[in-house]
Amino acid sequence: MSTVALSVNARAVEIAAEPRTSLADFVRDKLDLTGTHLGCEHGVCGACTVLIDGVPARSCITYAVACEGADVTTIEGLDEDEVTVELRAAFTREHALQCGYCTPGMLVSARDLVLRLAEPDERLIRIGLSGNLCRCTGYVGIVRAVQSVIAARRARSIAPQVGGGRTCLGPAGSGRAAVDRDPQALQIAPQDKSSARGSIAAADIPDFTPAIVLEQRFTLPHASAKVFAMFDDIAAIASCLPGVALTSPPRPERTEGVIRIRLGPIAAAFEGAARVERDPATLSGRIVGIGADRRSHSATQGEIRYRLVPIDDGAATAVELSIGYNLTGMLAQVGRPGLVRDLARRLVAEFAANLDRHMSGVPPKQESSSELSFWLIATDIVRARIARVFSRRSGAG
Repeated sequence: MSTVALSVNARAVEIAAEPRTSLADFVRDKLDLTGTHLGCEHGVCGACTVLIDGVPARSCITYAVACEGADVTTIEGLDEDEVTVELRAAFTREHALQCGYCTPGMLVSARDLVLRLAEPDERLIRIGLSGNLCRCTGYVGIVRAVQSVIAARRARSIAPQVGGGRTCLGPAGSGRAAVDRDPQALQIAPQDKSSARGSIAAADIPDFTPAIVLEQRFTLPHASAKVFAMFDDIAAIASCLPGVALTSPPRPERTEGVIRIRLGPIAAAFEGAARVERDPATLSGRIVGIGADRRSHSATQGEIRYRLVPIDDGAATAVELSIGYNLTGMLAQVGRPGLVRDLARRLVAEFAANLDRHMSGVPPKQESSSELSFWLIATDIVRARIARVFSRRSGAG
C-alpha cells in the first residue's frame, strides 16, 4: 500500500491505496465521488474524464499514485463552475443527453473546448469531443450545446484562454509534485492515515457559492447590542447550537469542531473548521465553515450570514439568517431539500430558545448538545399532516 496525498475538488486528502489503483477507482471507491463513470477502462470512451491540474485526463488509465501533489477536479467539483453551469443548461436546452452515462466526462471535455476555442467551429468541436463516445444522442445536440455556450461567452467579450490552463507537459501530476509545492498547500491534520478519508486542509477555509440557501428569522427579547456581543462569544454560541461541539479553543480566524447528525440509520460526524467575520457598523456577520464525515465520505461547505434589526424601540432584536451550504458524498443522496428545510427550521428554533436562555442566565437544555435527528423532524412532519387532515375534516363537517 502507498499513501497518496493530493487535492480533490479543492480539499486535501491523504489516503492509502494500492500502487495499481487507478485514479477513477480512487475517487469512486475511496471518496464516493461516483460522478466519474467507468466504461471501457482502456482510455477510449472518455466517460471517466476528470481535470488533473486543470487539464482533462482519462482517470481510468491514470494511476492514483502518479497524481501525488496534483489538483484533481471531478464533475462534483464543477457544480458551481461558471462554464459548467452554462453547459449544463445548454445540454438540457439542446437535448444533448439521453441515458446520461457519458455526460460527466462529456461536460469536462466540453468545458475545455469552451475555454480554448475562439469561435464555435463545428469541426473543431467534433474533433475536440472525438475522445468522448456517446451511443444515444448522435452528437448533434451535444455539438449545438457547446457551440451555443462558446458563442454566448464570446458575445459577452469573454476571451478564449490560450492552452486552456495547460502550463506544462508530462505525466499527470508531474507539474505539481509535492516536493515542489508550498508545504502549507496540502497540509494534513495529524490523524490516523489508514482512516483519513476526505481530510480537510488545515490552512484553508475558502469562500464559496452555496448551492442551496435557506432564509430564517426569529426574535429575541434583548437589545441588539447585547445580542451582537453574544454573537462574539464563539464558545457560548456553539453551546446553543444542537449537535455542535468545539474540539479546540475558539478563535475568530479559525474555530475547530464537530457537528453530529443522524439520518435514520445513518450517523454522521462532520469534523471541520470555521471562521467568523463581524461588522459592528451594520450589526451583521458571517460564519464560513467546511467539514467532512469520514464514515460516509461526505463533505460539506456552509455559511451563516446574520443581521440584527432593533425592534420594539430597541427593547428586542430580530435576527435575520441566511443559511447556505453545499453537500457532496453519500449524505447528499438522502439530504433532500425539503428535509433540510425542516431541519433548519427546527435547528433555528432550538438555537433561538437556547440563546434566550443563555442571555437570561438560564443554561441551555441538556438535549441541545445531542446529535441532530431527522427522525424528530419526520415525527413533527407526520404530526403536522395528521393535524391538517383532522382540521380539514372538521371544517368539512
